[in-house]
Amino acid sequence: MASDTTAAVPSPTPGQEGTAPGRADADERRSRRYRRDTRWSPYAFIAPFFVFFAAFGLFPLLYTGWASLHQVELTAPDDMTWVGLRNFSRLLSDDFFWNALRNTFTIGLLSTVPQLLIALGVAHLLNYKLRGSMFFRVAVLTPYATSVAAATLVFVLLFGRDYGMVNWALGLVGFGHVDWQNGTWTSQLAVSTIVVWRWTGYNALIYLAAMQAVPADLYESAALDGASRWQQFHHVTIPSLRPTILFTAVVSTIGATQLFGEPLLFNGAAGATGGSDHQFQTLGLYLYEQGWVNLHLGRASAIAWAMFLILLLIGAVNWLVSRKLRKGMTS
Repeated sequence: MASDTTAAVPSPTPGQEGTAPGRADADERRSRRYRRDTRWSPYAFIAPFFVFFAAFGLFPLLYTGWASLHQVELTAPDDMTWVGLRNFSRLLSDDFFWNALRNTFTIGLLSTVPQLLIALGVAHLLNYKLRGSMFFRVAVLTPYATSVAAATLVFVLLFGRDYGMVNWALGLVGFGHVDWQNGTWTSQLAVSTIVVWRWTGYNALIYLAAMQAVPADLYESAALDGASRWQQFHHVTIPSLRPTILFTAVVSTIGATQLFGEPLLFNGAAGATGGSDHQFQTLGLYLYEQGWVNLHLGRASAIAWAMFLILLLIGAVNWLVSRKLRKGMTS
């Protein structure tokens, strides 16, 4: 006997009809959140830098530029009188400003050239396999980790007129005592020595990293051609380090333009004047003297912007030289 064997189809329960569309809506919402997160998360990660830069970099720069166009005293920073470019025009006829600019240039030259030459030689020595090479690399970086105040105070004792170790050593070879703090060239040389001592190791490690990136095949080819160690250094290492040398020269020049702590502490009695005759007063010291000693905030702001323009000029020269070097390497 035939019987009906029709399969029973269960009827949907209440609410089951919307299960698939609801899951699709949830997936779509998660997809939108994922796309928003992927798009905006990088901006959220870098936002703190821009917030701090705007608060402590951009705002002071713009405010200093605005203050440089006014006559304003530090005791009443809200009382501004518009003077236009008068603060800048006064700098052009200010003998103390030009003296500070000359001193900055001289100290920068006396510190940058020996510093980079010594750093290049130290890096060349460290580039060879030495026992305890890690110790020597840490040792050359130690002066950089030393505070400016501590280093300068030690050098003040070394360059003391009556009981300094430098004058004691000069006396052993027949030279008389030198008044390092009150002479023009001697004081600038002493301040430059502090800068050289602190930053040579830092630049040496930069050169060492660049040297280790030079392909060993170049040295092997030079050795097969009969080149000595000096010839390899002159014809292989130096050309390969040209971009790095340019970078360190620019950074050292910028640092010399902003030099402040070393000359300020070298002669504590002179304060911001940079010696009894302003013989080692840098632009940074002159800015400090005008703004925080004489309380002329407008004039100090003009000096700050003059330094900023000098740094822009240094950057432009760096860009031109770098472009020329790149063309020379590709041609």
